[in-house]
Amino acid sequence: MSNSDTKPFPAEKTFSSYNQEQGKAYAEIRRDYHPKVYQTVLDQHLSTDGKLHTLLDVGCGPGNVARSLGVNFAHVIGLDPSDGMIKTARSLGGSSATSEPIRYEVSTAEDLGQLQDSSIDLITIANAAHWFDMPRFWLRAAKVLKPGGSVAIWCSGDIRTDPSLPNSEAIQAAMDDYLLRYLQPYYERGNWMTRTRYTDLPMPWNITEPVSEFDEHTFFRKDWVPEEEPFFVGLPEADMDTFEKMMATHSAYTRWAQANPDIAGTDKDGIRILRKEIERLLQEAGVEKGREKTKGVVYGAVLVVKKKV
Repeated sequence: MSNSDTKPFPAEKTFSSYNQEQGKAYAEIRRDYHPKVYQTVLDQHLSTDGKLHTLLDVGCGPGNVARSLGVNFAHVIGLDPSDGMIKTARSLGGSSATSEPIRYEVSTAEDLGQLQDSSIDLITIANAAHWFDMPRFWLRAAKVLKPGGSVAIWCSGDIRTDPSLPNSEAIQAAMDDYLLRYLQPYYERGNWMTRTRYTDLPMPWNITEPVSEFDEHTFFRKDWVPEEEPFFVGLPEADMDTFEKMMATHSAYTRWAQANPDIAGTDKDGIRILRKEIERLLQEAGVEKGREKTKGVVYGAVLVVKKKV
């Protein structure tokens, strides 16, 4: 039994309350996953004769995964509890392998919309499962998945300062201090799950009431080591304005800003303080003022669960 399964599950309220403007800002700054991540998911799905008829992306946000992976499927559906995220996804569009527009709908992971039983070949969940009530999700997923279908779940874990960055150790220390002082007091259970890369994510066979439709023996997990394979598209390098925008998409920062509206966005904002410290450390190492950039390495994990035939 998963320890986290025994605790009451708090509903996610940060991203689900995003409006369209917030969804658009999130879409503009968040990077897409590397093609090798998508290929790993496809390879695992196809390895047991999984089909490419219908893809369901749950917690789709602005639709990155639905658009990138959906080109392999005849039909694509994206679900998210946030009306703002769904409006953003619809504005960005996307189509399937049959040129059919992607269908985006507002729904929680525990409900999965009005989908018919045994109608989905592959369910994807990218950086979102830590906000789900997983026991309820597994029950619903068992119904909508076709026999032999797959659930692919992945997340990015810690983002560490690239050792090649000038003064990298001091910059990492500044990042750690920011995390401890500003973010961790606003962490929810899901934030801690990503830091351990879902090692404690409730699985269908270790929850209080196991969902027997899923096969533990075919469970697949791959841990991404950034020195070997990138997890996101492109090098995670950013100028300081982009760095500040990226940091502002963290759910714990959103909660900090909501709790501190008088100083959020001012020079007393934790991100602004961190930015000035990183700029100082880079300049100290010889980087010209105005040319400061950050660079990180990203760890991640991909999990694939199969429904029994």
